Amino acid sequence: MKSLSEILEQITGPDEAAGAACRARWDGLAKPLGSLGLLEDSLARIAAVTGDPDIALEQRALLVLCADNGVVAQGVTQCGSGVTASVARALAAGESTVCHMARTARCQVIPVDMGMADFPSTPGVWDRRVRSGTADITQGPAMTRAECLRAVELGADLVRECRDRGAAIIATGEMGIGNTTTSSALASVLLGRSPSDVTGRGAGLSDHGLARKIAAIERAVSVNHPDPSDPIDALSKVGGLDIAGLCGIFLGGALYRVPVVIDGFISGTAALCAARLRPGAEFAMLPSHVSAEPAGGLMLRALGLTPLITAGMRLGEGSGAVAALPLLDMALAVYHSGQTFSRLGIDAYTPQ
Repeated sequence: MKSLSEILEQITGPDEAAGAACRARWDGLAKPLGSLGLLEDSLARIAAVTGDPDIALEQRALLVLCADNGVVAQGVTQCGSGVTASVARALAAGESTVCHMARTARCQVIPVDMGMADFPSTPGVWDRRVRSGTADITQGPAMTRAECLRAVELGADLVRECRDRGAAIIATGEMGIGNTTTSSALASVLLGRSPSDVTGRGAGLSDHGLARKIAAIERAVSVNHPDPSDPIDALSKVGGLDIAGLCGIFLGGALYRVPVVIDGFISGTAALCAARLRPGAEFAMLPSHVSAEPAGGLMLRALGLTPLITAGMRLGEGSGAVAALPLLDMALAVYHSGQTFSRLGIDAYTPQ
């Protein structure tokens, strides 16, 4: 497994020639230039990641990183941490919400234990546990810097393992009660915004519950003094093991040349951490949807990415990332159709 320093040093940029070849193929198809918009852009981005304009996405994997968060003790959620383990088991059994979506999208669902509290070995759940849940961020750091680095490195290695098993694209997801609180804390630090600007209701908090959640984030930032110029410092102090692992997945996508689909707000926060650690790593990131959480759009704008889907989704589990895969399939159906202007006897469109 590579260290973070090795990962950052070995990431190179996109293959611009492959991306240009993909766009040239799009322009040769019998349709107005650029008329499929972001679908064309997405395939060109994939070609630039893989270095191959002959795109195939036959095998795809959804990595759902599961972890518990000590901040739940502050009453920032509707339910307790035990729900994390319950959903992880449902993911492994193919019974969670995203599993039904993933079957339609021909995507394997892989739940990964990054740090659930006292979670026993469970068939179907990959064990990459760093520690048994994080500490309460209102009282001190979520984890040590060393633990955070390990989670990031494990995340990057998950990409290598999925690639070696044949995955051509990876979707990201997460499961962890309390992780909209940790994500909002990170968003506040990384974007320089007040907690009230970036914090939403998560799984349906009342006005009183939302105020309690914002207050908890304010305490966490005040107690820990996370450094916005050092993403590992911020992640270790106010983040979570799921977010740190996701950060590693986005870096691993850039390193191992595998396109990685961002889900919503939480994985978007992890993606921004990755881009801050290695500017330019976002070339391997594909946006899926814009989350209904207040900072969902802020994260994508900070990354310079435009979502394929605007549907008011906020489920998590990778549901938005999986929902984008059928759109890519439809784009590929046109891209590989061979319906060129010459084949149809139509004069080619040219820029006017």
